[in-house]
Amino acid sequence: MRERWRAIGVLAAALFLVNVVARLVIRFGFPDDDAASDRVSWLMFLVIGLILAVLAFRWGQDRPVGRWSADLAGAVAVALALTVFVGPLLVGENPFGGGAGLFFAQIWLYLAAVAAGVAVGYLILTALGRDHRSRQLKRYAELKAAKPRRVVRR
Repeated sequence: MRERWRAIGVLAAALFLVNVVARLVIRFGFPDDDAASDRVSWLMFLVIGLILAVLAFRWGQDRPVGRWSADLAGAVAVALALTVFVGPLLVGENPFGGGAGLFFAQIWLYLAAVAAGVAVGYLILTALGRDHRSRQLKRYAELKAAKPRRVVRR
């Protein structure tokens, strides 16, 4: 159980770290360039999606969907809260300084990147037949095929 919580915490920290790096790059590299800031933000969302796609692919191989999706959801919830409330404070901004529209846009874009990443990772895993359920069904079929048929005598 401790390993499970550690994995959730490490994932949440990694997702938050991606956001902090993006905010610092925008703050110090492109302070007045809105186009460059948008590109860095999109790159951040792409990296978050890729991280979650890889984890969905990896965790989906040996864990049931309910377990790994709950782990990802917990980590994403913590990382999203940190990203929205603590991230702006680290670069000297107010989390609500851009107004309600920007605040909720951050949340929706983050959740869209998360959903896309998880969906891509799990769809690839399922298409390859390497997900937990497919592997269970394959083992069951092999087990049933390995048993000889029982002859019934009359």
